[in-house]
Amino acid sequence: MRIRHKPWAKPELEAAEFCMNDAFALRGQWRAQFSRPQQPFYVELGCGKGGWVSQAAVRCPENNYLALDIKNEMLGMAKRKTEAAFAEAGREIDNIRLAILNIERISGVLAPEDGVDRIYINFCNPWPKPSHKKRRLTHPRQLVQYQAILHGELHFKTDDDDLFHESVQYFEECGWQILYRTEDLHADEPSDNIRTEHENMFSAEGKTIKFLIAVPPKTEPQASQK
Repeated sequence: MRIRHKPWAKPELEAAEFCMNDAFALRGQWRAQFSRPQQPFYVELGCGKGGWVSQAAVRCPENNYLALDIKNEMLGMAKRKTEAAFAEAGREIDNIRLAILNIERISGVLAPEDGVDRIYINFCNPWPKPSHKKRRLTHPRQLVQYQAILHGELHFKTDDDDLFHESVQYFEECGWQILYRTEDLHADEPSDNIRTEHENMFSAEGKTIKFLIAVPPKTEPQASQK
C-alpha cells in the first residue's frame, strides 16, 4: 500500500519528546527512556497508524511501550493518535515511545539487556509473493533476531490465512513453542483484546481474525493474558 507523503510528519516527530529520533543510539538503554523503567517493556513491530499501541498504553499504564514503524508518515499519525488518546484520558504521555525503524534491522536497536518482555505483531504486511516472503515480520530470519532480545511472549494477530498458516510453520521450524492459537479470535474474544479500525473492518468483511502466542526456544513460558 502506497502512503501519501505527509510533509508535517517528520517535523512533528522530531519535536515530540516521546518520539525518539535516533533509535540506534539507544540500544541497550531503552528502559531508561521511561519514567518507570522497572515496568514490563513491550514492543510493537510495524505499529502503522498507532491504533493499537495508543489504546494499549492508555489502558495499561503499568506497562511501557515502544512502537516501531518504517514510515515517518505512519509514525506521524501514530503520534497524533497517541496525543489524542492520552488527552482524552487526562494523562501525560509517560509510558510510550515511538521510533522509525526498518524491522529487518531490529538487532541494531534492541539488545538483550533491554529485556523485552513481549513483542506484538498486529496485521503486518502479508507479502504474499514468493519473492517477497523474506520481508514478513514472522519470517525465520526475523524470528532469530527476536529470540536474542525477547524474554517473554510474542503475540501475533492477522486476518490473512496464508500468512498465519505459514507463520505457524515458521515458528515451529525455528523451535518456538506456540502456547495458544486460534483461527477465530472473535468467536471467544478475550477481554484484553484491543480492536483497531482495521480489525473491525476485516471482521465486518467476513474475515476471521487469526491469533497466536508463542515463546522462543529456551525461554520459560509465562502465564499469558489470554
